[in-house]
Amino acid sequence: MRKLADVFKPGSGYRIFFISMMTFGLSYGLYKGIIDNYLAEVVSMTSFDKGVSEFFRELPGLMLVFILAVFYMFSAEKLYKFGSLFMLLGMGMQAVVPATRVMVILAIFVYSLGEHIQLGMRNTLSLQYAKEGRGGTALGMQNAVQQIGTLAGYLVIIGLFFFIHGSAASYRTVFAVSAVIVAIGFLLSLRMKGNSATDSTKRRFYFRKKFSKYYMLEVFYGARKQIFFTFGPYVLVLFYGASALVIGILFAVSSICTFFAAPLVGRIIDRFGYKIVMIMDTLILVIVCFFYGFAHHLFPMPVAFVICCVNYILDSVISLASIASNVYVQDLSDNPDEVRATISTGVSVNHLITILIALFGGWIWQTLGIETLFVLSAVLGLCNSAYAATIKTKKIGTAS
Repeated sequence: MRKLADVFKPGSGYRIFFISMMTFGLSYGLYKGIIDNYLAEVVSMTSFDKGVSEFFRELPGLMLVFILAVFYMFSAEKLYKFGSLFMLLGMGMQAVVPATRVMVILAIFVYSLGEHIQLGMRNTLSLQYAKEGRGGTALGMQNAVQQIGTLAGYLVIIGLFFFIHGSAASYRTVFAVSAVIVAIGFLLSLRMKGNSATDSTKRRFYFRKKFSKYYMLEVFYGARKQIFFTFGPYVLVLFYGASALVIGILFAVSSICTFFAAPLVGRIIDRFGYKIVMIMDTLILVIVCFFYGFAHHLFPMPVAFVICCVNYILDSVISLASIASNVYVQDLSDNPDEVRATISTGVSVNHLITILIALFGGWIWQTLGIETLFVLSAVLGLCNSAYAATIKTKKIGTAS
């Protein structure tokens, strides 16, 4: 990985920003490493229930633009801290609330609210702190740093569940530890002294004709991403019976792969342009979706399970190509304010379709089978690439 000082502006505050991201990544790794098994084994959620829970987990993304409109006077740094506070509340709730569908989903919602507030701010701060022509590399390094923390969380899960079996008590203990780590991350974020200017229009709900293709790409990507993020691991847990230990190992391997791939993808974007990356990732996606949906028809179940795990990892890697759309926004924007406002709006546009996919994805799985679910993901990916092919590039990064 390139030195941070070669990519980011001196005095921009990127160091404490990256340290806090690593801490939040550690907490998320603990949380993500067990949440699917917790929902299946303790809360007894079906595939349809899982879709409902994801509807409420993604709902904050749709609400985001209105939340940011209320707090338009806040800098990106302040909003980043604000999001971490909600993440702390949600994780703390998950550790103590009864294991009922309603209470668990409420905790998921609160944590997700904070996570989504941070989401747009992470990308925005990375671009603002980056040197000229290094936007793609900066976003790639941001993803890599996040993955370091997340990987550490997965490794803890592997070590823990190698010795114990999943139970309500063990899952709650992990949630409690994760909440403590989020609290540390929140305290670290308070040291961020930057005061990035708010957009001059005082608006976060930012629609401009020149960004229309970006908004549409976010719709396609949001739908395609949601199927794998929501149902990819749950297929392994419910359909193939994967334990928390196995899921932790899978997530750890996936995290390692994305850690090494993220900076490379960023440099590829800077070198060859975002349009090429947007188009090419779908060629792999179609293969991934085919095997994820049909492997159990072609191979014995143990072999099909391994194939699905490999394809889950491949999907994680090609999903990194989504940062190309942020560089596309930067290319079209006239100033940093416009970048932040557009990316924040893009997050909400993304979730317009995401929450529907989350809600109906479980129903599709339950009534039509996982085959139909992942065929739908492949079709959405193809639509994304076809639409990306219509982009007229303004310029191509020159950093290598």
